[in-house]
Amino acid sequence: MMKKIMIWLMAAAMITACQNDDTDFSEYINGGQSGVTTISIAYNGTSVSITGDTKGYVATNGADVTVNATNSTDSLLLVLSGTTTDGSLLIFREKQFGIKLNGVSINNNDGPAINNQCSKALYLDVADGTTNTLTDGTSYNESVSYQQKGTLFSEGQIYFLGTGTLKVTGNSKNAIACDDYIIMDQATVYANTTTGNGIKVNDGIWINGGALNIGVTADGGRGIKCDSTVTISGGTTIITTSGDCVYDSDEQDYSSAACIKCDYDFTMTAGKLVMNSSGDGGKGLNCSTKVAFSGGELTATTIGSNDNGKPKAVKGDGGIIVSGGTFKANVNKSWACDNGTDSEMPEDHLTVTGSPQTATITKKSVEITY
Repeated sequence: MMKKIMIWLMAAAMITACQNDDTDFSEYINGGQSGVTTISIAYNGTSVSITGDTKGYVATNGADVTVNATNSTDSLLLVLSGTTTDGSLLIFREKQFGIKLNGVSINNNDGPAINNQCSKALYLDVADGTTNTLTDGTSYNESVSYQQKGTLFSEGQIYFLGTGTLKVTGNSKNAIACDDYIIMDQATVYANTTTGNGIKVNDGIWINGGALNIGVTADGGRGIKCDSTVTISGGTTIITTSGDCVYDSDEQDYSSAACIKCDYDFTMTAGKLVMNSSGDGGKGLNCSTKVAFSGGELTATTIGSNDNGKPKAVKGDGGIIVSGGTFKANVNKSWACDNGTDSEMPEDHLTVTGSPQTATITKKSVEITY
């Protein structure tokens, strides 16, 4: 219980910090005390061209680029462009910085395409009018001393900005992985994987705008796997998962695929969320604590079997509260909504407040509109 209280306090503190944080990328790169160091990295097949590296931060090996700005105090902006079929970007730094994706395609055959080892904020600007692709290999070089958890990996926070398009494909681990929290304000992001999770994030994800499209084809895989809270207040999020249960020998139980799996509260106040899950025991939204839906559009559909797991459209172990917006949950087996109750009455499986215009609540279908 004490662990849960501490996590809730941390989540509340992060929400306050995020609200006060300056997520305007243009102001950030212009606000450095020592000015802005802008380094352009242009990939070209198995080589790369570097301009603007006046302080000697960059080292290259073919198209593998390492930026070591560990002791720097300047504002740093890396501008990426070009195409490589066997390259990467690895960053070491102790201060927040920015990356501008300016029409770049990076495929790394033995590791992440972008690996950020900085524990501070990464402002990821997806340049207007550009399409950018990041792809990892089917196996990683595990002899390195640093972590590499996905195609796009960051030790620190990730802020998604800009109005361009980013396509991330995970062939070995997660498509996007973050050991801190993620804030999505803009951009169109595709995250697809056949081996892990679309997005794996430790300390929470806030979706405020933009478009997020996630596709996972893996047994036990999750569209968004969050060890903390998930908050949606805007944008359009579409998640599709396809995969059966996997047996967890530690828990001695089966673990199912899910569009969203969060260990703490799920909150949605606006925006659009569409979740489709197939496979044995698949879930739309699987929340270990409370689901609070007060606005926007949420549609969750599961069509999986129940051989080893129980498919649920929306599962909230600490309760499911619906108080606004449009909420739709449908399954072909088991319960559409599950709040942990043993009751056979569908109305007991969620809490509906206020005065909805329409409310249809059955075991396999829940549709509520305010």
